[in-house]
Amino acid sequence: MAKVYGGHLVGKYLKEVEKVNTVFGISGGHIEQILDGLTEYKIRAIDVRHEQAAAMMAEAWSLYTGYPGVCFVTAGPGFTNSLTGVTNAFLDNAPLVVLSGRAPIRDDLKGSLQEMDQIDMVKPVVKWLATCHDVKRIPEYLAMAFRYSVEGRPGPVFLELPPDILNIKVDEESVPMPGRSTPKFTVHPEDAALKQAADLINSAKKPLFIGGTGVGFSQAGQALGSFIERTGMPFMLVNFGRGQLPDTHPLSLWDIGSMGFMLTASQTDLIIAAGIRFNWLLNFGQIFPPNTKVVRIDIDPHEIDRNRPADVGLVGDIASVLEQLTPLMKQNDHSQWLSTLRSASRAFIEPELKLREKPSHPIHPIRLVSQIQKVVGEDALYVADGGDTVYYGQVGFKSREKAGVICPPSGLFGCLGTGIPFGIAAKLARPDKKVVVISGDGSFGLNGMEFDTAVRHNIPFICVINNDCAWGMIKHGQELALGKDRLVCSELGVRHYEKVVEGLDGHGEFVTKDEEIIPAVERALKSNKPACINVLTDPTATSPATPLFHQSLKMV
Repeated sequence: MAKVYGGHLVGKYLKEVEKVNTVFGISGGHIEQILDGLTEYKIRAIDVRHEQAAAMMAEAWSLYTGYPGVCFVTAGPGFTNSLTGVTNAFLDNAPLVVLSGRAPIRDDLKGSLQEMDQIDMVKPVVKWLATCHDVKRIPEYLAMAFRYSVEGRPGPVFLELPPDILNIKVDEESVPMPGRSTPKFTVHPEDAALKQAADLINSAKKPLFIGGTGVGFSQAGQALGSFIERTGMPFMLVNFGRGQLPDTHPLSLWDIGSMGFMLTASQTDLIIAAGIRFNWLLNFGQIFPPNTKVVRIDIDPHEIDRNRPADVGLVGDIASVLEQLTPLMKQNDHSQWLSTLRSASRAFIEPELKLREKPSHPIHPIRLVSQIQKVVGEDALYVADGGDTVYYGQVGFKSREKAGVICPPSGLFGCLGTGIPFGIAAKLARPDKKVVVISGDGSFGLNGMEFDTAVRHNIPFICVINNDCAWGMIKHGQELALGKDRLVCSELGVRHYEKVVEGLDGHGEFVTKDEEIIPAVERALKSNKPACINVLTDPTATSPATPLFHQSLKMV
C-alpha cells in the first residue's frame, strides 16, 4: 500500500473533494507538509506578505466565486497576524476555512516554539473550531470545516493541524475521502407568514427593497429580478449583495446614491429588508419612520427583530424565500413613487453630480472616481478602501457585474487595508475582468506590500490612491470636534507610494492634474502589470459620511 503524509491528505481532500484550486497564506515550519501537499495536488498557493492579507483574500475569494475561500497560516505569530482578516470575515458573515499550524501535541506545556492557546483566542470570531489529533481523521475534520462554513448563516471556521499529525505517514487506502461536504440546507417560512408579507407588499403605495450581503451569498439575483419585475418597486443593494442586479437597472436607486437613499427613506410606507442588519449605518433601524411597515428576510432568525421589530419575519435563504413570495405578488407600477424618490434626492446629489463633470484643482475625489469610470467602464470589478474614499467609490462607480462595486470597510468591522487583498483576489477569481481598487493613502499603507505578492504571481490590477495626505475621515472629524489647530496623528504628508510599487517591479504613476488622470489609467491598463496610480486630491474635501460617522460616536 502507498504511504501518504498527513499534510498530503490535506491537499488531496481540498483538490479531489472540494475542488479547491487556489489558497492563500505564508509558509512556516509547522505546516511544511501541508505546503508539500499543495504541490503534490497542484493547488495554487498565493503566498502573501502578511497573514491578515491571506485571510482577506480568502474572504474575497468566497465573495467572487461563491465557494468558501481557504487560507493557511503557521503557528504563533502567523496565526495571530491572521486574526484581523478572520474577524472581518466573521462580521461580514463570509465563509472562510482557516488551516492553522500549532506547536506539536507531544510538547504541550513544555514551552515549545510558538506554543500558545490559539483555540481560545480565535473562538469568539469563528463559527466552528477544532484541533485534529488523528492523522486518519484529517479528511473528516476538513469536511466538517467546509460544512460548518456554509450551513445557515455563513462564516469563518478554524482547524488546527499539529505538525506531529501532519508528518505521520499512513496507508493512503486506509483513509477514506468523504463526499463533498457543502450541501445547501434551506429553511422555509410558514405559508401564513408568506401570505401576511404578501398582503403588506401588495397594499403598499411607497415600498422599498433593500438587500445586503445575504442577497449576495444566496446568489439571489435571478429570484430577486423576478420579484422586482413583478412588484415594480425601487430597490437598493448594498454590501456584498450589490451587483446581484445591475447598478444600472431601471428600478435601482444607485443613481441617487447611499446618502440620497437615506434621506428619502423617511417617505416609504413599507421596507423589505433582505439579508441586511439594522446596524449603525441604518441608525439601528430608526432611519425608517415608526409607522413604516417592515418585512425582514434573513437566514438567521435572531436578525428578524434585532434593533427593530418586524411586522413580518421570513426566516430562510433569500433566493428561496423570494421564489416563494413572488407568485403571491400583484403586478404593480410604482413609477410615480420612483420619480418622487429621485426628485426628492436631486437637491442633495446635484452638487456632487456637477463635481463629477467639472475639472478641479486640486482634484476632487468624486471627480477622480468619475474619470476612472469613464476609462474602465461598467464591465469591471471595483473595490473601495478607506474612510471618505469608500463613500466616493461607493456612489461614483457603477458596474454590471455581480459584486461589481464593493466597499469592505463599510462592513460592520470597518476594516481598512482590505482593498488591495480584495482586488488581488478579485483578479484571481475573475481573470477576464478589469479590477480597480481605489484606496485612501492611509489604507494603502496597511497592505501596500501585497503589491509584491501581485508582481510575483503576475496578477495585474490597478490601485488608484486617493491621496489627501491624511487619514482624511479622522482628520475632518477632529476638525469638527477639536478644531483645525488640534489635529493629532491624522496627517501623513505627500508620499510617493507609486515609487514603492515601481521598486517592486510594478507600474507606477504620480498624478497632480485633472488632465493627467485618464492617460495614467490608460497606461496602467496597457502595462498589464500590478499598477499604482498615486493621485494628489483636495485635502479639504469631506464626504457626507464623515459627519455621520462622527455623530454616531458622540455621547448623548
